[in-house]
Amino acid sequence: MSKSQQFFDPETLARIGPLGLRARTLVEGLVAGLHRSPLRGHSIEFAQHREYVPGDDLRQVDWKVYARSDKYYLKQYEDETSLTCYLLVDHSESMLYRGQPSALSKQQYAQLIAFSLAYLVIEQQDYAALMTFSDTIDDWLPPSSSPSQFEDMINVMERAPNQRKTNLPQVLQQATQRLVRKGLVVLISDFLDDAERVLQSLRLLRFSGQDAMLIQVLDRKEVDFPFDKMSRFEGLEGLPHVVTDPSMIAPAYRQAMAQFCRNLESGCRQLDIDYFRILTDEPLSASLPRILASRSARGF
Repeated sequence: MSKSQQFFDPETLARIGPLGLRARTLVEGLVAGLHRSPLRGHSIEFAQHREYVPGDDLRQVDWKVYARSDKYYLKQYEDETSLTCYLLVDHSESMLYRGQPSALSKQQYAQLIAFSLAYLVIEQQDYAALMTFSDTIDDWLPPSSSPSQFEDMINVMERAPNQRKTNLPQVLQQATQRLVRKGLVVLISDFLDDAERVLQSLRLLRFSGQDAMLIQVLDRKEVDFPFDKMSRFEGLEGLPHVVTDPSMIAPAYRQAMAQFCRNLESGCRQLDIDYFRILTDEPLSASLPRILASRSARGF
């Protein structure tokens, strides 16, 4: 019996639902090719040495030990042997948007990413935690490495979504207070908030010692704005509807959206935070390996 079959016993498979099954099917093929998980945080606390093997990051070689023993040994840190991955998933009203012909809403796509990363973390017997949020933290599952944690996450994320606004700065402040153990914080949202306020909150998160990954999920129509007829745009998160000719505002809109994403990416780069922008019409089988490959290239 394979490792993935052990992880998903028949009774569990009957309960985790279509989104969970979709994540499981996607990740199974990826797990088989991973010799070491790329989902690693910044090393925090020195634990021990281990012998160098081809392919290891030479930056981790302890040259003082080499000078004494003429052998290569790597410094191994606590986070290399035990990862805690905090998955923060936006469930605010704007995440419900799904433009045609996208098969999934932004919320459903974000959930699939979270399910997939949770599978990887728990399958390698590390710790995964989940927060769902809107203008505050709505649900919180503390870190666990038990296979039942995956099922609990699915139950939480498949609950009826909140019809509330996003308040990322407030959520990140609350989250920072709860994340006692240092690890990798994966924040999944459309980030349609004030970019500078979001980045200021991310600074506090990084200064608290947490590693971070930011995954921005957008619908292609939110980026390309292809509308060309007089339209009524329904407001979300308490905003009023707007009736306008899209052709009159399209250039300014596209410019503003592109600048917003650039500011977010640039701010993340300055804070040494991984930033990914993913559109919901991109197959997850393409976007997820891109995320994992980037983490692996950084040596985490």
